[in-house]
Amino acid sequence: MPLRNFGLPELIIILFIILLVFGVGRVSKVGKELGTAISEFRTGLRSGMKDDDTNEEDDSEPTE
Repeated sequence: MPLRNFGLPELIIILFIILLVFGVGRVSKVGKELGTAISEFRTGLRSGMKDDDTNEEDDSEPTE
């Protein structure tokens, strides 16, 4: 039986099972931690891009 794409009903059933197994408190805690991790990752990417832009500007100046 080939795997097919998940639709909305399948996702709702999976989320319901996860809530039953782990409980609302633990799922919300994991969601909050995941959101914090994604936010910190984006902040790190932005600061990395700013550092790259700064390095490119420094490299374009002639050194004597």
